[in-house]
Amino acid sequence: MPSFPPHLKRFSSSTTLAGQLALHLEGHLRRWLTQGAGDKGPRPLGLATGRTMEPVYAALVSRLRLWNEADLKRLRSLWCSFNLDEYVGLLPDHQGSYRHYMRERLGDPLQLPVEALQLPDGSAHDTAAAARSYAAALQRRGGVGLQLLGLGSNGHVGFNEPPSDRDRSCHAVTLSPSTRLQNAVMFGGDPAAVPERAITLGLAEILAAEEIHLVVTGPAKAAILARLLRLEGPDPSLPASWLLDHPNVCLWGDAASLA
Repeated sequence: MPSFPPHLKRFSSSTTLAGQLALHLEGHLRRWLTQGAGDKGPRPLGLATGRTMEPVYAALVSRLRLWNEADLKRLRSLWCSFNLDEYVGLLPDHQGSYRHYMRERLGDPLQLPVEALQLPDGSAHDTAAAARSYAAALQRRGGVGLQLLGLGSNGHVGFNEPPSDRDRSCHAVTLSPSTRLQNAVMFGGDPAAVPERAITLGLAEILAAEEIHLVVTGPAKAAILARLLRLEGPDPSLPASWLLDHPNVCLWGDAASLA
């Protein structure tokens, strides 16, 4: 088996990492402008949330604001992104919802159309139907082109909690106590305030992406990253390990996470 990851980018700090990843994303978006809309437009971006992604989006916004207005207008007309997940039971304008997170950090600063940022419908009564609808919408756009991923402290990607099946499509999931603890910062530091359920893209959609960028920063992720890098093959108890089956994964890590 080839070594994992196929591409490794190591940085001294998370700040430097965020700047370089933003540069890569900017280049990807520049290519959108030259590809043209076609029948479906460019394959969507697959976006993630959480503290790891905050400096990445801030750096990307800074770079895109330097574009001329004609190119920005063209980018806004082409933009299509699908987020990995959304909490169940939160209204879109709730401070802890991922829809609010994306509007605040990317949509509003770039003046993107509301419909350009796609997320699962966490307020839907029928979560199974909402998951199927979200998967179908992504499929109609041709699936993810470039996928951003963070790494959960228990090895989850998206909200695919362990154990996870690589063939599972978009679905509703009950979040583990460790995941709710990890995400409590967005809910006043109270894990009990974090919703118990979410809708997430499955590993089936994630692994169908053309390229995957796994972003890991900070000493808190060093242990789970070390476990991932020691594996010789996928292990359902560590959902991120299914990435070992993907031919085009880039791991972006800072010195603390790769220690």
